[in-house]
Amino acid sequence: MDKDVIIETERLILRQYRLADASDLVEGLNNINVTKWLAGAPYPYTKEDALMFINESLDKKLYNFAIVLKSENKVIGGTQLTNIDNFNGMAGGGIWIDEKYWGKGYGTEAFGARIKYAFEELGLRRLENGYFKENEKSHKMQLRFGYKDEGIRRKKFVSKGSGKIEDEYITGLLKEEWIK
Repeated sequence: MDKDVIIETERLILRQYRLADASDLVEGLNNINVTKWLAGAPYPYTKEDALMFINESLDKKLYNFAIVLKSENKVIGGTQLTNIDNFNGMAGGGIWIDEKYWGKGYGTEAFGARIKYAFEELGLRRLENGYFKENEKSHKMQLRFGYKDEGIRRKKFVSKGSGKIEDEYITGLLKEEWIK
């Protein structure tokens, strides 16, 4: 990822993670109500987990954005574009938001900015996402942007947060179907 990529919305800044973000990550992810929806975040979530994640994201060539609430200058979540395939014009990714900030539209605002960046700046033509069955909030948010249900990967993940084996419900968004 170009370390200088900054995406700004009305209330948020999406930018590369920094080591100084570790405490905000622990605050947001050391919560089973958040990590149970994520395949890769353990619970409990420690400062060591946060520092390892930040260092890995700095080393990798992926778009791993901290979601910063401008009014508090605080990381309240994260979103990413992963498995970028420039030849086929596609990528995956996801999002999480600290539970204290749920219900205020921050996730939708950040996810929309991520989609816009993928299509308009990176020139991608297709995005894929997934969600665990019980996470209807994630599913509904994806549908609002025009994502279509595409299938199920049965028993795809063991959630590091809950320890449950989860099916991954797959959605896809084509650029021409995108609802801005």
